[in-house]
Amino acid sequence: MGQDALGAGGPLRVAVLDRDSGFLQVLTKRLERLGWEYRLIGSAVPSDTVVAMRLSAVVVDLAVIGPQGWSWLERLCAELPGLGVVVCTGQSTVAQRVRGLRLGADDWITKPCHPEEVIARVEAVVRRRRRSEGRLESTPVTAGEVEIRSDQFQAFVGGRSIDLTRREFELIELLASAEGRVLEREEIYQRVWGYAMARGDRSVDVFVRKLRQKLERASPEWRYIHTHFGIGYRFAAEPTEVAAAAPAGDARDPRLPDDEGLVPSP
Repeated sequence: MGQDALGAGGPLRVAVLDRDSGFLQVLTKRLERLGWEYRLIGSAVPSDTVVAMRLSAVVVDLAVIGPQGWSWLERLCAELPGLGVVVCTGQSTVAQRVRGLRLGADDWITKPCHPEEVIARVEAVVRRRRRSEGRLESTPVTAGEVEIRSDQFQAFVGGRSIDLTRREFELIELLASAEGRVLEREEIYQRVWGYAMARGDRSVDVFVRKLRQKLERASPEWRYIHTHFGIGYRFAAEPTEVAAAAPAGDARDPRLPDDEGLVPSP
């Protein structure tokens, strides 16, 4: 995936703090093919130095930082809230990964790992960052009785919040932004979850069902999410009496198993 797929935010500038020569050799070849600007750093650098680099993201092996790794990570994330931070380090405990994410890291990858995964995760982090920046200037989207407020990560009916999770909001925001176009499941997964959908993954269907139920409870006179079986989903506000007369192809496929009991991907 090239930089154009990440939006009009300019070329990606990435700093990689790592000493693993084999890993860096493969990673930098891929970065060069993508046309990304990158800088390799073999030791901790002050946060003001990172500011001067005008980076899109940092990939850091905490072993390079040493004993001050946690304080360095916390300081970097606090002083550069717009910077995407991906920790790519050796074996770690759940407690360590949780600590890193709570200090402000956007993602955590455990070595050994494939450089292609590192690139995909950096892309996902940058996409989310740029999408969040765009929300600050966006205007509310109204469909039927629903008002979608990107700046608040919520949707409202009659001034009352529908109480969506972060993932559910990202889903409704994406569907609504398509302006009536049918989005394929694979595209939805790629843009909301941030990476390619695994074969047989039903996460999109499960989350769409949960979102649809919340919308129907909050706005029972309208139907918002329409299923196109074998393809994906379309968002369009239609009164329920109109939706009831929809073509047979826009109804649940009896060949598909029910979603109950399925556990969606995080």
